[in-house]
Amino acid sequence: MRRRMAMLASGPSRLLLAATSGGETGLSQRLRSTSSMQGYSELARERSKTVTSFYNQSAIDASAEKASVRLTPATLLYAGKSPDGQHILSSARYLHKELPVRIAHRIKGFRSLPFIIGCNPTILQVHELYIRAYHMLSDFPTIKDQEMESGYSKLVQQLLDDHKDVVTILAEGFRECRKHIQDETLVRNFLDTTLTSRLGIRMLATHHLSLHEDNPDFVGIICRRLSPKKIIEKWVDFARRLCEHQYGSSPRVRINGHVAARFPFIPMPLDYILPELLKNAMRATMESHLDTPYNVPDVVVTIANNETDFVIRIADRGGGIPHTILEKVMDYHFSTAEESNQDPRMSNLFNTITNSGPQSGPMHGFGFGLPTSRAYAEYLGGSLSVQSMQGIGTDVYLRLRHIDGKGESFRV
Repeated sequence: MRRRMAMLASGPSRLLLAATSGGETGLSQRLRSTSSMQGYSELARERSKTVTSFYNQSAIDASAEKASVRLTPATLLYAGKSPDGQHILSSARYLHKELPVRIAHRIKGFRSLPFIIGCNPTILQVHELYIRAYHMLSDFPTIKDQEMESGYSKLVQQLLDDHKDVVTILAEGFRECRKHIQDETLVRNFLDTTLTSRLGIRMLATHHLSLHEDNPDFVGIICRRLSPKKIIEKWVDFARRLCEHQYGSSPRVRINGHVAARFPFIPMPLDYILPELLKNAMRATMESHLDTPYNVPDVVVTIANNETDFVIRIADRGGGIPHTILEKVMDYHFSTAEESNQDPRMSNLFNTITNSGPQSGPMHGFGFGLPTSRAYAEYLGGSLSVQSMQGIGTDVYLRLRHIDGKGESFRV
């Protein structure tokens, strides 16, 4: 095992060495005082020790054995606000205990990857980000007053910023080592768990930071009276701008159904899922009407609301998904963009999401958009399903549970 670890270190040693103290300064001093052969042996031992400590950290192991405490949105919504700010202190203390446990679970997940995949430098970059976050959060002292809470909130915001590109980096890493992936199910389970856990962590962290804001329409990240129509309109405008930038034109979008519906919900997951679904619908529409780009069918979005859940259907007339690839569209690293043989005008459509998007990085072409949206929907107790009429178009159904409706709510 030790020999195996030493072999690993020769590739991503730069990343691994950063995870331990000592660095190269002390090592280089020792090497100068020895022969080259002794120096080589010393370097091998140092790397072996470094990699071993990278994978075997007792504090992380202990935290990973603890169960995470998931809260219902209703608990967050009805926790209330206290004039003296005690609700913020309580929230910070919960995060102080909870975040290291959740991050330790993710580190354990990285360790469980097949060895050759876990050694990929790009994937190691994310692994190291999680280890660094774990130690920064664990080392923060117990939060006793509002001054300490303020410092803790700054740390949480810093880590949110540091991790904003994790999805894109993981997509790149798994694409780089795709030829080594023998078990697609294992990778899918890892990505489903990692990405949904990341969503939960970001929701809790953002909720705590948002408690400092005085917005009568929100309790933290929960909108008291969310309008599905308004949030759909926001992302329709975003997707149409991208489409028009590429084509000079875009499909019109009609919204119908329960357009007046309002209810408590968390906008954040919708801010991830809706732009992906709308971009897909617009791209399919434009690709299938290249000869008439200024006369394309509308995309129709229908809202259905009831006491238990709500459904958003996005229907396009983009020709549907071919039978040969229909079963693959929910797999990670599959993208219909890879199958396109359209003229060069199409090759870069939606290739980059501008920074105004929540993903903060390119998604189209990585094949992460639909499977990540499906994983998020299921994490929230809902579903994402695709119905294709080959030759006509595609309907995508996003179904999500109410946070205060009939039936059990999801937990964050």
